[in-house]
Amino acid sequence: MEGLRRVSRKLVCVRKQLILLLTPLLLLPLLFAMPPKEGKCLYVVLLMAVFWCTEALPLAVTAMLPVCLFPTIGILPSKSVCPQYFLETNFLFLSGLIMASAIEQWGLHRRIALKVLQIMGVKPAWLILGMMMVTSFLSMWLSNTATTAMMLPIATAILESLFGDLNTLRQKCRAHTPADGEVKLHVLPSEPSEKQILNMEDRREGVCDEEERKEAERQLQVWKGFMICIPYAASIGGTATLTGTAPNLILVGQLKSYFPDCELINFGSWFLFAFPLMLVFLTLAWLWIAFLYGGINRRLCVQKQDAQAAAEAKVRAVINQDYKKLGPVSFAEGAISFFFVVFTVLLFTRDPKFVSGWSVLFNKGYVSDAVTGVIIVSILFFFPSQKPSLSWWTDPNAPNTPYVPLLSWKKAQECVPWNIILLLGGGFAMAKGCEESGLAAWLGGHLEPIAQVPPAVAVMLITAFLACFTEFASNTATIIIFLPVIAELALRVSVNPLYFMIMCVCVCVCVCVCVRVCACVCVCVCRPCV
Repeated sequence: MEGLRRVSRKLVCVRKQLILLLTPLLLLPLLFAMPPKEGKCLYVVLLMAVFWCTEALPLAVTAMLPVCLFPTIGILPSKSVCPQYFLETNFLFLSGLIMASAIEQWGLHRRIALKVLQIMGVKPAWLILGMMMVTSFLSMWLSNTATTAMMLPIATAILESLFGDLNTLRQKCRAHTPADGEVKLHVLPSEPSEKQILNMEDRREGVCDEEERKEAERQLQVWKGFMICIPYAASIGGTATLTGTAPNLILVGQLKSYFPDCELINFGSWFLFAFPLMLVFLTLAWLWIAFLYGGINRRLCVQKQDAQAAAEAKVRAVINQDYKKLGPVSFAEGAISFFFVVFTVLLFTRDPKFVSGWSVLFNKGYVSDAVTGVIIVSILFFFPSQKPSLSWWTDPNAPNTPYVPLLSWKKAQECVPWNIILLLGGGFAMAKGCEESGLAAWLGGHLEPIAQVPPAVAVMLITAFLACFTEFASNTATIIIFLPVIAELALRVSVNPLYFMIMCVCVCVCVCVCVRVCACVCVCVCRPCV
């Protein structure tokens, strides 16, 4: 028995190497049991799916497998595979990430967060709502993890001002409980002696200690609510824009691959569709978190007690003090704000569909959202971060130092998650292989029984399956694997592909956030509260 446990521990240590060696061997029968080209493509798709789900290889490395496998086994030439890694969708995503890095460099996110918290008030329920609003807004342009990391220090400072140190709060939650063998004796009432009077005073002190312990437990619950609301808001906020989360971009990229003439989805049209849904999910998340963790009740929202009022005044002072430390808005912050507004407005108005956008000034189909994003972020690399002055040219005492731009390439390299760009490219390459090899059509033909059920029922079945699958794989990997098959299935059953594809993306980035947000950022956030 001991030997078996020792072997099992050894296997756990080398599990990734075993997956890398055994998976290609176990999938070999597919090459002989299916049509040649479809079987080869399915072999690569399943191989990448296993590696993505188990993370036997880093996600970005797995995403590069089509570059070496598709040409070598005869699915696609390399000149058709490699361009998939930098389509215009990737450039749109990259421009959003570069803009976010500029916002982070000059601390504009912190100024926005503190200002919103000043406006929302200092009661715990409203502070939770304020942090969720700021976090969701930043997550529309930044990655979920980066947004969470930015907001955590602000939340921690507020919580420590409101409730004190976390370790002290935990110690207050511990109270003496009677041992199992401890028996309480009840005696008949009699004239109280001096010893009994002392015991009564001890019991009164015990009641006070119990009240203090319950108050500490309530405060610890509110602490947990503050910590949990940030990653939830980050995950929900990213759904409102195309650049906010990877599955949205994968949908656009694969839609253009299958239907090149389809121009229904762009930055503005997606925002009009997804932003109301994001507001609904954010409101429900706030109500639920505040209800579960003490943010919404009579004590915190209606009644104003002296102790609570003193704590709220302390929090207000901390927020005001932190905001004053930022000083007046600098030239760099103003410039970043201006370019960010221009960036957003140009993306919304390029082709809003209900009216003619500014893209009609150019040749039809020449200007896309990626062009807009790259133009704006390119300006950040040469626009000065200090206010220019004409007197500098005539003042001999002025320092002859080179000006600093709003963003340096070194900072952009550090902040941009290049692995996500490779992951997007791998998804587009996989979709291209499924289309060219005929695998998507072959799989769609074998899903013909779904055509016998109403489309609404088919959507429910597909979304339920994807919601379960995302428990074992990331949302990005799930969309990459199944979206080509779902598009082909929609064509087979004569349904608008957007009806299936958009619902599948929504179930991955909206519904699954409620059950698996801890997989990305919530684990590290909630660990101090356990």
